[in-house]
Amino acid sequence: MADFRFSAIDQQILDKVVEVGESTTRHTRYYEDHEHETPPDRLEGERGFEEVFPLFGQREPGDTPMMTLMMAVSIARGSTSGVVRGLGLAMPQGRASGLGNAALQSAGTPEQKAKWGNLFLAMSITEPGVGSDTKAIQTTARLDGDEWVINGDKIFVTDGVKADGAIVWATIDKSAGRAGIKSFLVLKDAPGFKLVRQEKKLGIRASDTAAYAFVDCRVPRDALLGGDETVPKDGGSAGYKGVMKTFNMTRPAVASGGVAKAKGALEFAKAEMAKEGVEVDWGKSFRNRSAVEQKLIEMEADTEAAALTVLHAAWLSDVKQPNNLESSVCKAKGGEVCRTIPQAAMDVLGGMSVSHDHLVEKFLRDGRISDIYEGTGQIQRLIIAREILGYSSEELT
Repeated sequence: MADFRFSAIDQQILDKVVEVGESTTRHTRYYEDHEHETPPDRLEGERGFEEVFPLFGQREPGDTPMMTLMMAVSIARGSTSGVVRGLGLAMPQGRASGLGNAALQSAGTPEQKAKWGNLFLAMSITEPGVGSDTKAIQTTARLDGDEWVINGDKIFVTDGVKADGAIVWATIDKSAGRAGIKSFLVLKDAPGFKLVRQEKKLGIRASDTAAYAFVDCRVPRDALLGGDETVPKDGGSAGYKGVMKTFNMTRPAVASGGVAKAKGALEFAKAEMAKEGVEVDWGKSFRNRSAVEQKLIEMEADTEAAALTVLHAAWLSDVKQPNNLESSVCKAKGGEVCRTIPQAAMDVLGGMSVSHDHLVEKFLRDGRISDIYEGTGQIQRLIIAREILGYSSEELT
């Protein structure tokens, strides 16, 4: 049975992550205003994750499962006011992990994981004319001897500038529709790989977002994730569903970022209200609470509910259980609270909330993307409906 109460050592880890995250707060506005400057690996005054790593060595088998704990770490880290360098999450092994690393772990062969597991990998799916409808991908890959030749354009690649490479979605047979879509691991030194530009964005400005071009880009034959080169002749979608399963790993991670921004805005609002003598007393009856107290309680309940959906999806992954439905649930909920909770915090705080002197408006801007990438909230609700009602994508679109 799932139990999301953290052990003493796991709570120490989460507390230390917050301490480390807050150590870069004084640099946050600089990288907001200088988006195209990538933060260095270590900022002045920054406390590093090496303070956290030794605590992992003190964990015991009965402590929180690793994927579940890392989602909690992501929420804790993202809710601070410090510089958050994109979706890259420092792992207990001491290496960084991007969205592409989750895809590699989900769909890669043991040989591929051993060969590329220590690299920082982005996920490259979206195209100029293709967003939520991944079946319509136009980027192609054709086999030429012992190499794949990839051609196409990709946009909105999170961590695309600093990543060592990316997991790139391409079709090996357009006539096969979604059955022809495969994932390829493409390193930046591959011939024909081009980093076109770094995007300018509403939020997550300390995170680089890139556009790629592949012009007769050549990668080894073993760069096909999972190694399955077959295309079902009957139009079956087993291969495509295998590719889509990578989202079951990445969507909880993205949802955790949305929950983090909700939590950050909530904690900021609570702290500011406490300065004005308004503190939530959960022991008060409803009729004895002020409107602000009631609003803060509702915000906290909604944020906690969203966090639990993330932990549940991650826990299912930890225990090797299917989590397609739960991944979409947490992504939809995380994408909702990342908008509603910072907005509610701004309502509570009034005029100060739009000032550049405070970071609450940044939580709203940073969180907004969580409802869009890795599948929009509308797409998640379609997936949830199909799973619950037993419909196919053709029956419910």
